Amino acid sequence: MTNTYEVMVIGGGAAGLSAALVLGRARRRTLVVDAGEPRNTPAAHMQGYLSRDGMPPAEFLEIGREEIARYGVELVRDTAVDIARDFTVMLASGRTVQGRRLVVATGLKDALPDVPGVAERFGKDVLHCPYCHGWEVRDQAFGVLATTPLSVHQALMVSQWSKDVTFFLHTVEQDELSDDDLRRLAAAGVDVVPGEVDGLVVADDRLTAVRLKDGTTFAREVVFTTPGAIPQTDLLARLGAELHETPFGSYPVVDPTGQTTVPGVWAVGNAMGFAEQVVNAAAGGYRAGATINGDLLMSDLNAAIQV
Repeated sequence: MTNTYEVMVIGGGAAGLSAALVLGRARRRTLVVDAGEPRNTPAAHMQGYLSRDGMPPAEFLEIGREEIARYGVELVRDTAVDIARDFTVMLASGRTVQGRRLVVATGLKDALPDVPGVAERFGKDVLHCPYCHGWEVRDQAFGVLATTPLSVHQALMVSQWSKDVTFFLHTVEQDELSDDDLRRLAAAGVDVVPGEVDGLVVADDRLTAVRLKDGTTFAREVVFTTPGAIPQTDLLARLGAELHETPFGSYPVVDPTGQTTVPGVWAVGNAMGFAEQVVNAAAGGYRAGATINGDLLMSDLNAAIQV
């Protein structure tokens, strides 16, 4: 048996819940399918969200789930495993659901550098975003673990929060950096260290140093690195949404409201871009929800006057 909704939201993070809240308040029968795997799980707190600065991500999502429930929005803990062109979604539980409109808020997964200690310390003293965590670790001894030549930008950015920054080239060769890169790093006071990183040194549950393959260690308290991005866009691809390549993976082509090239399908949050922070994702979900409600309203009125 297939249950039918006006709108289905695939993904229960900030973007999906925000869209669902708007739709629930607009009296739309809405279902949220949430696999329960938010990207920011490793982080103890989220920052930069006005009035929610410092709130634990799990608490934020729990409040969001309570809010959408007040407006009759259904939420199931399940995973969308397949989708048909008529927006029939097959769930891992075996249930099938269908909607007139679809919001894809499936986010992305971080692929961390394969360096011992990085995954274990991620979200603690291995970080990726200075806007998310820079204030909390300000003026400490930073290391930046390069993943690509683009990591130069990260090393330059974090120098805003500490004047003690060491840039570990790791698997990036120094000749891959431009002369301008090297001049900017020098101007920012960033020390550049060639050589592959062997691992992180941890004592008493605290990062203390970065160790190179040759055994040399550098005392560091925090390491920034840019994870590889694995966008969760399989459902969009199956629907035929146009994707475009970025340095952080393939994302859907969307208009300012998040609508994809497939009529009736919106993508929000990290499902539509790497750089969407929680506050951006929530705003994007709001825009999509309001647009979808208007789209449904006009579609129904147009159908009525053609009868």
